[in-house]
Amino acid sequence: MQRYFISKNQFVENKVHILDDDAFHLIKVMRAKIEDQFIVSDGETRDVLVEIEQITKNKVIASIIKELDRSNEPTINVWIAQSLPKGDKMDAIIQKNTEIGAIQFIPFISERTIVQYDQKKTNKRMERWYKIAKEAAEQAHRNRVPEIKVISTWRELLNVIPKVDVSFVFYENEDQIYLKDKINGKKVDNETTHTILMVIGPEGGFTAKEILELEEAGCQSVSLGKRILRTETAAMVGLTCVLYEYGEIGGS
Repeated sequence: MQRYFISKNQFVENKVHILDDDAFHLIKVMRAKIEDQFIVSDGETRDVLVEIEQITKNKVIASIIKELDRSNEPTINVWIAQSLPKGDKMDAIIQKNTEIGAIQFIPFISERTIVQYDQKKTNKRMERWYKIAKEAAEQAHRNRVPEIKVISTWRELLNVIPKVDVSFVFYENEDQIYLKDKINGKKVDNETTHTILMVIGPEGGFTAKEILELEEAGCQSVSLGKRILRTETAAMVGLTCVLYEYGEIGGS
């Protein structure tokens, strides 16, 4: 069943008002009709089943049928800090990891980052990334849209590390310590919300100096295996491993 994220002010008493791109998608793409049903979420506290009662040129009004259980989010919070890759790779990183279950994305600049954005391009990218995350969250039937932070400097990224329960940097030169082993040593009881930060470098990887600074800040260097992964692949593999080990996708 189709799902849409809307703002809280679009909930009006026992109805919801679907506007702008969402209304266009319902009307033109989904060919919605009166009495069709779909799911609406405010991304925070409410998921509801609604039924269309009115369609105009650029608005859909639907009545709320019932409140739905909010149970599609992982019990573990995973933040992905991604050094900005070239081209449109960040689009795929946000899309696929939103579907898998990431809670937050932190794009950042490291020494070997190639791309450079001015303020205008940054704003456009942020808008694009949010739209991609929203559509991916709707497709995956998530209860929230992951947060996408403003592009961070290297120093700002280091300052994030003490704010989480545990952090890992995926490093191709690490051949002794594997992610799975470290996850098993950091598991907590199900009553505790646990936040894990995963740090991924750009196409050229991190410098030895950057790895040292990450470790000094409290980030643990780990390996994802013997094969060298592309920057756009590493987060997906790491996130899947973490959620599997915490029993979110069939693990123990």
